[in-house]
Amino acid sequence: MRRDRRNPRAGGLNDRNDFSTFDLRQRRQLGVKNAPPTGASGWRAAARRANPAEIGAVIDRALKSARELEAWVGGGADMGEDVKLAGWQAGWKARVEKKAKGVVLIISPWNYPITLTLQPLCGAIAAGCPALIKPSEVVPTFSKLLAELVPKYLDPTAYRVALGGVPEITRILELKWAHIFYTGNGRVARIISAAAANHLTPMTLELGGKSPVIIDGANLGEEEMRVAARRIVWGKVNNAGQICVAPDYVLIEPAYIPQFISACRAALESFFPNGALNSDDYGRIVSEAHFARVKGLLRETKGRVVIGGGVLDGSGGPQEGARARGVEPTVVLLDEATAADDVLLQDELFAPILPILPVASMSAALEYVWAHEHPLVIYAFTESDEVKREVKEGTMSGNMVFNDTFNQLSVDEIPFGGVGESGYGRQPLKWTFEEFVYLRSVLEVPFNEEPKFGGRYPPSSKESLDFFEGCLKVPIPSVEELGGR
Repeated sequence: MRRDRRNPRAGGLNDRNDFSTFDLRQRRQLGVKNAPPTGASGWRAAARRANPAEIGAVIDRALKSARELEAWVGGGADMGEDVKLAGWQAGWKARVEKKAKGVVLIISPWNYPITLTLQPLCGAIAAGCPALIKPSEVVPTFSKLLAELVPKYLDPTAYRVALGGVPEITRILELKWAHIFYTGNGRVARIISAAAANHLTPMTLELGGKSPVIIDGANLGEEEMRVAARRIVWGKVNNAGQICVAPDYVLIEPAYIPQFISACRAALESFFPNGALNSDDYGRIVSEAHFARVKGLLRETKGRVVIGGGVLDGSGGPQEGARARGVEPTVVLLDEATAADDVLLQDELFAPILPILPVASMSAALEYVWAHEHPLVIYAFTESDEVKREVKEGTMSGNMVFNDTFNQLSVDEIPFGGVGESGYGRQPLKWTFEEFVYLRSVLEVPFNEEPKFGGRYPPSSKESLDFFEGCLKVPIPSVEELGGR
């Protein structure tokens, strides 16, 4: 049975990658044949953007994974590569194998459910790991559809979908998994990590945090500032700010704040001539609970709303329901004296609200970023190579993007992931594959090498002791010699 081939203990999991390649292509078919219903979420903006932003990406990456799997795996019957040894070990056979970890758990979020479910699944399939997929209960339509489609396109003995909320995932986390891949927030990540610790289960945590935007106004001309604001605002309004890499707040020197606010206003007017809440290209807040949270942020901030701030409840009106949970793209100017305790600078916003925090200098901006938890991404806008160097050397983050937002997600040739509070582990493509495999070193020592080992067995002789002491006498170069190199 296929199920037997996917039993890691049977050793057949990695004998061939034919099954993984087949399943990757089947995953691509799942996306191609079901794109319209998968994208039909009830949000007009979400439905219109789902095909290029989510479905297109997962289809493309499934095909790339199928094409590149052999290169990731290495040659031979087993995944891995041979290692050539030298010296007195030259006759030995050494190999580093890539082995599938086993049955894995994938827990995905609601904000980009297609990509953030199928992308880790792609890595699990490529590695040969059976997977249980737990999509978010916040998007029940997508989750139910996924549960219907997975057994139609993938091996149901290897890939299954579990529906439900907190009680179900709590029970699932009591089980022993070979790896857990979780995408979401830090609060839930701590709960999952605590459960994983009971079995010492390795994890990939794709979290988020407060991703700052650093604007070096002194090294941006008027046109560059206009483009910077346009790119920042676009990054903020995408999915109504409900994405882990959304720009969370702006650090900028006071002299350039009026110019930046003016450029943000112009960008929003060009994006939504009739207002964002009247546009089919602007999303809504996912649930009533999140909507209440976002409205609370606007009520509690000590900052001054300089753009937007409106909300659309629509209770009892024609816009009732999901369309009613509208929050205008909002820019809030914080007072430097009271900003430290402002509600907008505490937790990840996950909302279309962009606070501006005035800083005395670029050095002060970098000090602020360093003093807080390491973000998933830092966005910096500057034309100065010196400032770019300072930003890179003076901060720590999972990713860094200069002069744009979001485009780190479009480059398959570089890894994406967090550090510290923003998570650990990497994706997509081969990096996701690597999350689901472990490296096993294999060494074979021929019997005819026995004469080399006579001195290691007791009883010890002066000759054998002298030999081993000589092996330990490695010449250590002086500081001058090291410097000369």
